[in-house]
This record gives sequence, structure tokens and C-alpha cells, in this order.
Amino acid sequence: MNKTAKGTSKQPEFNKAAITKQVAAVGVAGNVALSAFKLVAGIAGNSTAMISDAVHSLSDVFATAIAFVGVRLAERDADATHPYGHERFECVASLALGLILAATGLAIGYSSLESIATRSYASTGAPGAIALVAAAVSILVKEGMFWYTRHWARALNSSAFMADAWHHRSDALSSIGALLGIGASMLGFAAGDAVASLVICVIILKVAFDVLKDALNNMTDTPCDREYERKIEECIEAVPGVVRIDAMRTRKFGNRVYVDAEIAVDGQLPLVRAHEIAEAAHDAVESSFAEVKHIMIHENPA
Repeated sequence: MNKTAKGTSKQPEFNKAAITKQVAAVGVAGNVALSAFKLVAGIAGNSTAMISDAVHSLSDVFATAIAFVGVRLAERDADATHPYGHERFECVASLALGLILAATGLAIGYSSLESIATRSYASTGAPGAIALVAAAVSILVKEGMFWYTRHWARALNSSAFMADAWHHRSDALSSIGALLGIGASMLGFAAGDAVASLVICVIILKVAFDVLKDALNNMTDTPCDREYERKIEECIEAVPGVVRIDAMRTRKFGNRVYVDAEIAVDGQLPLVRAHEIAEAAHDAVESSFAEVKHIMIHENPA
């Protein structure tokens, strides 16, 4: 039997569109307010690190906008031009966010190396206490935004919002670098800001690599991990009448999963009964795994 799942029976207990708008609104409003605060603190506190950090936070506004657009496009129903749905738009959004993260990390690293090479850090005076306070506030706010966005990214099963969450975390790490650098400069170690920023550059690039890797995996039909496949197999094997599973393959399609399975049933059964067993196996998987968008089950005689 070949049967296409038109939708999983497990539906989220919240308004997905409303939550998507809410997460995007929190991200945009939080980043705009934080950017303005850090810019004022950087200028008043004579801190180039804090001014750079303000620009970094402002770039997060565009990252959140990209994530929002990607999620909304992915939610669109299948149509004539996209008969399998639009889920891969989330992968495209994640890919864009990963590239933004990588560019941010490289820019921070370049600026740090240039500052160390030219010793430009020695020409500016020590930053004021307000810059230190701004860095501490930024760490707390951005870490809170990371956990908030990460929570809803998991609830929505959204790779784009998960990438945006890590973008918030990268900003928090950037602010940690600014905090350490500003503190070191105030204590007399003028190069502290540049050295700390180099470490943050490496961390951000590692996060960007993970985001890009996950996005590419979801775009290139990679299989689910073996543990997840085993759970699907156990679900099918538990259906009365299924003798064994002859073959099964999975592939990721954005944040959803496609499954192809061959099951063995008693070869002496009437076709109608064999069809009922395959349909029961299909429905069991569909009702138990919300990520499964499309499943095909073929029955073989045991």
C-alpha cells in the first residue's frame, strides 16, 4: 500500500502563527532597544568595543527578520509549484543566518587582529564604567533572548528560529568579550579587548559551522539518526499482523521527515486484510511521530 500522510494527528496546542509573530517581535524589539542602549553607553563611556557590540546587536534585527520570513514561508501549504510543501524555506533561512554568523565572527576576528597589529588600542583612553555596565546588561538580556527563542524553536520544531537563538547567544558571547576587554583596559591591560574578541571570534565561527552544517543536512535528504529510525521500526513492529520489517529508509525534508518502509505480512492473507495491516502501521507512525509528513508502506508476503 502506498499512502501519503496529509498531516500528522498530533497538533500543537498553541497558535503557531501567533507564536511566530511573538518570537519575531521580541527579537526585533529587544535588539533595537539593546543596540540603542549600547551605542549611547559606548559613546559616553569611550568604548569602541561597546560601539562595535551595538552594531552587532543591530545586525541581529535582520537575522530575526530572516528567521521570521523563513518560518512563515515554510508554513505555506503545498501548491502546484511546490507539491511537497515549503518546509525547505526554513533551511534556506538557517543557511542565511549561518552565513551572517560566520561573517560576524570573521569581522570581529579581523578587527581584533588589526587592532593588535597596529596597536591602535593604545591610542584610546580607558573606557568608563557605563560601558562595563552596558556589557553586563547585554549579556543578561541576550542570554535571556537565547533561552526564550530556543524554547519556542523547539516547540515549533523550527531550524530557522533555532539558528536565530544561537545568533542571540553569539551576541551574548560578544558582550562577554567586550566585558572582559573593557575590564582589562580599565585595569591597565590596553590590549585586553582585542585579545578577548579573538576568542569570541573562534566561538562564533564554531556556532556558525554547526548552524550551516545542520541547514545543509536538512536540504540534502540526509537520513534521520539511527535511534530515531529504531523508534519508528518499533512502532511498526508493534502493529498486529506485521511479521517483520524488510527495509526502511528515512530522509529529512526541512524540519519534517519522509519514511519509506517495506513490511512482511502473512502471504496467505487476503489482499484486503494485508492492506488493513499496512494501513494500521501507516496510521501508527503518523499518530506517534509529529515530524513525519509523508510515509509509504509496501507489504511483502512473509
